[in-house]
Amino acid sequence: MARLSRYFLPTLREDPADAESVSHRLVVRAGLARQLGAGLWTLMPALWRAHRRCEQIIREEMDAIGAQELLMPVLQPAELWRRTGRLEIEELFKLRDRRDAELVLAMTHEEAITWHVAREVRSYRELPMILYQFQVKMRDEPRPRAGLLRVREFVMKDAYSFDRDEEGLDAAYELHRRAYARIFDRSGLEWYEVQSDVGMMGGSAAHEYMAPCPAGENEIALSDAGYAANVEVARAEPAPAEGLPAPRPAPERVATPGARTIEEVSSLLGVPAAALIKALPVRTRSGRTLLVLVRGDHRLNEVKLRNHLGEEVRQLTAEEIETDLRVPPGFIGPVGIDVPVLADEALRGLRGLVAGANQPDAHLVGVEPGRDFDCAWADVRRVEAGDRCPLGGTIRIEPAIEVGNIFKLGTRYSEPLGATYLDEQGRERPIVMGSYGIGPARVVAAAIEQRADEAGIVWPQALAPFDLHLVALGPPGERAREVADSLYEQLCARGVAVLYDDRETATPGEKFMDADLLGLPLRATIGRKGVEQGVVDLRRRSDGETWRLPLDQAPEQLAALVRQGVADTAAAAGAG
Repeated sequence: MARLSRYFLPTLREDPADAESVSHRLVVRAGLARQLGAGLWTLMPALWRAHRRCEQIIREEMDAIGAQELLMPVLQPAELWRRTGRLEIEELFKLRDRRDAELVLAMTHEEAITWHVAREVRSYRELPMILYQFQVKMRDEPRPRAGLLRVREFVMKDAYSFDRDEEGLDAAYELHRRAYARIFDRSGLEWYEVQSDVGMMGGSAAHEYMAPCPAGENEIALSDAGYAANVEVARAEPAPAEGLPAPRPAPERVATPGARTIEEVSSLLGVPAAALIKALPVRTRSGRTLLVLVRGDHRLNEVKLRNHLGEEVRQLTAEEIETDLRVPPGFIGPVGIDVPVLADEALRGLRGLVAGANQPDAHLVGVEPGRDFDCAWADVRRVEAGDRCPLGGTIRIEPAIEVGNIFKLGTRYSEPLGATYLDEQGRERPIVMGSYGIGPARVVAAAIEQRADEAGIVWPQALAPFDLHLVALGPPGERAREVADSLYEQLCARGVAVLYDDRETATPGEKFMDADLLGLPLRATIGRKGVEQGVVDLRRRSDGETWRLPLDQAPEQLAALVRQGVADTAAAAGAG
């Protein structure tokens, strides 16, 4: 399959200085990827092989649920995105051609696929239908980081379901949930399906597929009762606010010179952070200003706030607080403030709280929501470790990589783009849609993150760029090299994907080090002593177990071991 003496695999002896994650460090060191620019990565031949193996797993499972593969352009008319209201997304690349026509570089393909279906589907008899593709996506990512985990250009499998009604969408959604479970199991990942925010995609419901690892840019809330949700949408009962001061008949002003932060006020007054009201002035995209309150030991969840208000929000700057609200930053509070107040549910029923007095160097003690100020209520806080989930379990927070997502789009795209069908009575109805994405490169990076050890990558067999790393020791012309050459040819003839280290100048130590760094599932070594004894030395990368195979039976036994490894992976996925 590949002789290392001629294979493009530029390994490094040292870690790259800018590496931000395990996968970033190892894909560069192992010669699997090289950076072209910020968020722009070239996948070298070995990593592209792993990517294609991941694609094939996805393709097999998508085909199994009746999906049909196609390919759509990355370059698209901007008008389609204007009609769906998504043209103003900041991360969307926009450009004009030589005729001054507005175009975009697609970050997803809902607009394009819906446009096609709107022109081709006429009758209920043509539904349901699932279409999918593997295509490049472009995203003007503001903070590319961590190698392959946050990039500006990437390949994505995106699928779209088209149904007559919500019941049909539910069925298609469930088909994809089961297919995704099989895909991630076959890929050898530890993963969770979690509730998520619909975000810029729109629609009524969404789930994300998360692979836990320390380098993950997402955080998921998990519990021992089986609850799983992205922290952006997770809901939980907060841990009780303990040690609150005694209630007072009315708020009292106290001096807090220079104490602006929760920690400074808490320390100065000798009260727990949970006794404070954290006041956050925000402004919506439409220009509304309001004061959002959370418990002092909690954090605002801007996704929940955005979803509650129905529009984007941002926090006011210190200058805006002073000029627009006429309050010194750090001392703002809800009592007497002249803007609407929205309080988090965790504050409901609490008494004896501390809040800013809207005056320099002063706070109010003995504050009670509902008595001392009017407010609307909503769940707008971020869940924290130790909270109680809706199923009764204790919340823990883990970082994770998002490797896939699914959305119930409903008629979010079919209505503005005119995708309709005629039902049995001849009435025109909007097509009901779902959207389903997986990033193969993220799956590969997550597998590296989860399984790597101190020596390098430890590939799951299903994703490994090659099944076997064959190492030849000794110079050309020796018997060991002739035996290794012959074994390589016989394994290739049996369909085994072999990376053959036939380099003449590398020492045995260098060859073994590179083999551990690249991390293929099996390493077979042919050396002079082994040939004299009639054996092949075999080592399994995942656990270091070693054994010997008779040299005359090595081609058949090695091919059988590789086939068995793939079969075991597939069987485990099916059993799940």
